[in-house]
Amino acid sequence: MQGTKISPLIYADSESNADQLYFSKVFVPDPFLSFGIGKKKYAIINRLEYTRVKKESVFDEVLSFEEWKERTEKRFRKIKVGLSDIIRLVADEYKIRSFLIATDFPAGLALELIKKKIKLKISEGSLFPNRVIKSDEEAKAIREGNSASAAGIRAAETILKRSLIRNGKIFYRKRFLTSERLREKIEIACLKKGGIASHTIAAGGDQACDPHCLGYGVLRANDLIIVDVFPRIKRSGYYGDMTRTFVKGRANESQRKLIATVKKAHGNVLDKLKGGISASKIHNEVQMFFEKNGYFTCKNGDIIEGYFHGTGHGVGLEIHEQPRLSSDGLNLKSGMVVTVEPGLYYPGLGGCRIEDMVRLKHDGVEMLSKCHYRWEIS
Repeated sequence: MQGTKISPLIYADSESNADQLYFSKVFVPDPFLSFGIGKKKYAIINRLEYTRVKKESVFDEVLSFEEWKERTEKRFRKIKVGLSDIIRLVADEYKIRSFLIATDFPAGLALELIKKKIKLKISEGSLFPNRVIKSDEEAKAIREGNSASAAGIRAAETILKRSLIRNGKIFYRKRFLTSERLREKIEIACLKKGGIASHTIAAGGDQACDPHCLGYGVLRANDLIIVDVFPRIKRSGYYGDMTRTFVKGRANESQRKLIATVKKAHGNVLDKLKGGISASKIHNEVQMFFEKNGYFTCKNGDIIEGYFHGTGHGVGLEIHEQPRLSSDGLNLKSGMVVTVEPGLYYPGLGGCRIEDMVRLKHDGVEMLSKCHYRWEIS
């Protein structure tokens, strides 16, 4: 069989490795070998997973690990062979001159292959550059993820609506409402929609000024509460990602202005985004818009306040992937999927972030998330 000059090589599970899941389209919890030759895809699978992977994956050929291990032992006359020996035999039999590996390829295995004179090239970007452009099928899967996100956010909204205020704290079903209780209800709602939500953010007050703080303890009335929900759909592995900011009680004028400014910035980005536009231009315009409205980014002691994260990021089989809407972002292309999530954070006032997800088109965007922006709950 004539091979190509260079072939992608992966050794990873497909539960946690996005490249392996993208390549195989099947969930396997333990690491396994896969490689490509031209347009054909191959996997070497143990007997536990062999039959299932043959039925459920998109591999053109599924090879038996046990059979290839036995062949490798005979070929190299060794009692005990390792993965590097099996890969060496694969390279010989399929006439593969070198392998292309990702930056997260196991270092120990790479060193063993190099010792065996197998040529490796590390991918400069993604192992599969096409991952950044989402197909209609992928967009549908991401939309499903965002439906789960919306279900989680609606669950949070419902609980806040049904809650009471006592002594400045939020009270729900005979107990004070904590971030932990709210997060639990959000994640249950996602699970009912087929999504697994981990590290959900339900943070109020100054906790919300740290964008990745999950939130803990009793939630207080009249504080800004950030709810950021990013579940992974069990069936496909694709993520949703959506954020809303709420107040239970009555917002003050400073909070109203903060939220109105973030919402306007969010709308400005949605109006301007399209294939071909510069990601850094989009981000820098948001930064300038905030400064024009009096919201500056600075360091106050050990605390950074203002706008200190990117305007968005790619989402797919990973919750954070290319491209990035940031100061060093590149030109965007039609078909890319990104979040739009401007935010402002000032301890003492609170934090606000509003996030939706879109797929870029040549003349605008296709919304992949849907949830209202009503935020003040009396």
